[in-house]
Amino acid sequence: MSALTPDLSTAELLTQLGLPPGDDYALTASPLRFPDGAHYRVEIPSVEGPRCLEAVLREAARLDVPVARVSQGTGIGLLTDSELKDMVDLAAEAGVELSLFARPCAAWDTSAMARSSSGAVVASSARGQDQLVAVIDEIRRAADLGVRSVLIADVGVLAVFARLREGGALPAGMSAKVSVMLPAANPASARALAEMGAGTINLPTDLTVPQIAAIRAAVTIPLDFYIESPDNLGGFVRHYELPRIVSVAAPVYAKFGLRNAPDIYPAGSHLEDVAVALSKERVRRARLALDLLARSGSDARVSIPAH
Repeated sequence: MSALTPDLSTAELLTQLGLPPGDDYALTASPLRFPDGAHYRVEIPSVEGPRCLEAVLREAARLDVPVARVSQGTGIGLLTDSELKDMVDLAAEAGVELSLFARPCAAWDTSAMARSSSGAVVASSARGQDQLVAVIDEIRRAADLGVRSVLIADVGVLAVFARLREGGALPAGMSAKVSVMLPAANPASARALAEMGAGTINLPTDLTVPQIAAIRAAVTIPLDFYIESPDNLGGFVRHYELPRIVSVAAPVYAKFGLRNAPDIYPAGSHLEDVAVALSKERVRRARLALDLLARSGSDARVSIPAH
């Protein structure tokens, strides 16, 4: 890197580093696109097992919602090999990307700090080396069963994942989807995660459109953003901002969580009917937001799954 000029302002120094000098209040339209030329893709999160995935695919077909990716939050470790294979097969047949959460984490362990008033900062971290080993074991298990995208919420796990992929211990095409629980709340954080090997970055749910635009200026990889977020992630219903978010953040995965819904993590057969109902409603929410986007006059293109 060339020498910096010490007497410059901080904003000028950041510009020399290739970072924006501030949030982008001009809402600069992103020139970047997905490989198929699309501005955005639709993601349905919290798809917690084969029955939920079947329900999402049926509802997506009924409502004409082009779901490109589904993600899961309970974790790889709470799915049997048979369930994992079923989800891989269902997603592959539908041309949908499947991304599963790599756990365990501090919040589901014996961590006292994760349960404290300020513990959210460590809740999704891999607590100790034994737990990091367990997370990597689950990622390797998923890879062996055909999963090619995992959600990662710990910076150390991301670093190890990238090294293993680079060295051939994980499939070269396997993607790391950085979870919203590993917050990239500014352009420098987003760039650091991208440089560490992230394939996509899920931004915090409360960022403004100018803040999202500034992050887009710093990275080229796809961003993920909750257009509607569950209550434990803020409970925001930002459908009306979808046109601007798509414009500044492209290529972006528009995620449709669900406000006013029970927190079912970790999910299982005891909550399956509820999980299925929530999955179907998330698809309906996506349809509502896509209709709003069309009414706005936006010419943004959406990726259509290759069946």
